[in-house]
Amino acid sequence: MSIKESFTNWIYDAQNRICTSLESIDGSAGFQEDLWKREGGGGGRSRIIEKGGVFEKGGVNASAVHGELPGLIRKRFEVDEGWFHACGLSLVLHPESPMIPTVHANFRYFELYNEEGGEAVDAWFGGGADLTPYYLFEKDVRHFHRTFKTVCDHHHPDLFPRFKKACDHYFYNVHRGETRGVGGIFFDYLRSKNEQNLSFWHELTTACGDAFLSAYLPIVEWREEEPWGDQERYFQELRRGRYVEFNLIHDRGTLFGLNTGGRVESILMSLPPRVRWDYNVQPDPGSREANLLEVLRKPEDWV
Repeated sequence: MSIKESFTNWIYDAQNRICTSLESIDGSAGFQEDLWKREGGGGGRSRIIEKGGVFEKGGVNASAVHGELPGLIRKRFEVDEGWFHACGLSLVLHPESPMIPTVHANFRYFELYNEEGGEAVDAWFGGGADLTPYYLFEKDVRHFHRTFKTVCDHHHPDLFPRFKKACDHYFYNVHRGETRGVGGIFFDYLRSKNEQNLSFWHELTTACGDAFLSAYLPIVEWREEEPWGDQERYFQELRRGRYVEFNLIHDRGTLFGLNTGGRVESILMSLPPRVRWDYNVQPDPGSREANLLEVLRKPEDWV
């Protein structure tokens, strides 16, 4: 079985396992499934959960698409023509409670061809997982980071520091001078021509994906009974606005999907349902809200 076939099988299996576990912890809502085809080649399986006992909105999407590279993407890769295959698992969960952080994860594989139906001339893995809390509980953040550090360390001790630094750098709202959240891991362009072969990166990427539930579900269980009210909800919606800004301005996955004729509903499922952009709101000095902003302006080494 090729790496492309193996990874495609993994993303659909992982989608099933993750959705089953999330439905169990939510307790009241289930995922709605939407099968779709991409004009130009391939398709996917989007699953959306809304108005649940825990999750106000969330999506776990699996897709495998292929076709000719659009002009903008050819320019980025500096090729005159080309064809591609891209498959991946992408998820975003927005809990209703401001005490439970939003989480995002993505694990993907890309092949590039000089001619349609030809042999791959380039291939790489990418992915990661990151946490976006609205109220900071250090126990939660440390657990999330340590879970992925354990996986990375099993493959090579240099990987987690490298991926953690890349995550802080990537999920950064330059125009705000702050990170989107408290980070996690982020990696891209993991090729055979790097320090390891493609099978090694395949194993690492799927291992990170398999660790997602262990990294996130304990946090949900620790915080789902935490009290909150209108003030906390208001701050959550303000911070969600920053989440939207990053996704629409900076996120490469969003831009790639929109520029390659991807399914808009699936691409934008990452956006939260209720958001605010009130003018120049500043938290009270010394408050929990101010504490979060201090951390977002200067990423920490959580492990």
